[in-house]
Amino acid sequence: MSNSDSPAYPKLARNTVQRYGKPRGKYDYQTIHEIVNTTQVLHVSFPTPDPSDPFPAMIPMLGFMASFSSPDTPTSSPLNLYLHGYISSRLMRLGKTSPLDEEEGFPLTIAATHLDGLVLALTPNHHSYNYRSAILHGYATTVEDADEKLWAMEKITNGVVDERWENSRIPPTKTEMTSTQILRVRVVDASAKIRNGGPSDDRADMKNDELRAKTWIGVVPTWTAYGKPIESPENRVEKVPEHIAKFVKRENEVGQKKAVLAVKGE
Repeated sequence: MSNSDSPAYPKLARNTVQRYGKPRGKYDYQTIHEIVNTTQVLHVSFPTPDPSDPFPAMIPMLGFMASFSSPDTPTSSPLNLYLHGYISSRLMRLGKTSPLDEEEGFPLTIAATHLDGLVLALTPNHHSYNYRSAILHGYATTVEDADEKLWAMEKITNGVVDERWENSRIPPTKTEMTSTQILRVRVVDASAKIRNGGPSDDRADMKNDELRAKTWIGVVPTWTAYGKPIESPENRVEKVPEHIAKFVKRENEVGQKKAVLAVKGE
């Protein structure tokens, strides 16, 4: 099944990719959800209630896409976005109300981005990045159900490092549960934009032998590299646990592989 035939978000004026939209724009659930679920930091933008402040706010947050009612739902299906924060933060307080429609929730825009390579061309105008990015629009409401909240906290913790939840002190205390707030975002539309491959130069420049003889062109593959774990001065565990070592090794290998494949246009 091609991406065009896959279950997808609706194409609206606000989420349709304009520049290079046909080759780079994606709207299918799987592409968008996998970008979000493999991005360590999401950037969340929201309106402020102060009429004298014209600027929307934006903050970095931890989050993931999943379904509490049906945990085995694949990324190729509709999913909710869950965001984690402190109960007294501005967004979490605003999440309890909506300036537009209390039944819908509080409107948010969420961005997720992976940088896969530095694309170096013959001229500055054709320099670029290889990347995978996603923008989502949705309405946020606070998670009040204790079981759903605990489930979301576990998913977010394991999103930091695999199996971290069960390898730490659990369950959370009453104070920890009270001070933590989870927002559930019902995504109404989204799009992804993906750039891969090498540089694309003008024909005239490609015929310029003098220029080509002195200008290196190509791609520097780029990925997030996890280093050797450094223990805390308070650490009493002699050896780095297997779940951490495995996570670091796998993520470094996956990140490098994706960056190299992106150069090949895959």
